Amino acid sequence: MYSDKTLTCADCGQEFVFTASEQDFYAQRGFTEPRRCPADRAARKAARASTGAGYSSGGGYGESGGYSSGGGYSSGGGYSSGGGGGGGGYDRGPREMFTATCSNCGNEARVPFRPTSGKPVYCSDCFRTMRG
Repeated sequence: MYSDKTLTCADCGQEFVFTASEQDFYAQRGFTEPRRCPADRAARKAARASTGAGYSSGGGYGESGGYSSGGGYSSGGGYSSGGGGGGGGYDRGPREMFTATCSNCGNEARVPFRPTSGKPVYCSDCFRTMRG
């Protein structure tokens, strides 16, 4: 279904291979293709971890960036390197959810981050249609 692609890193300009198994992994989770090579992704992840900034200190996408530094999804250094098939933050108890108003349809939206003023927040239905 997928075939290996050569992409160019937005940071260092080097070409890197986006393998078929990585493309499948990204597609299953609704991620866009990577803009940076595995080394630069790992460096950005390390910088976020050291400053305490970033998407979340729990699970989710921010933590999954390490899959490429572990040798790729198919080699076992993968997305759920911390705990079997669960991935994400499942072993840390329930994720704290926040209530906001969807910027698109006006319905209530439950999101796993604290909404900040000026940034749009979407309910899961609107978010899905915008990504899709």
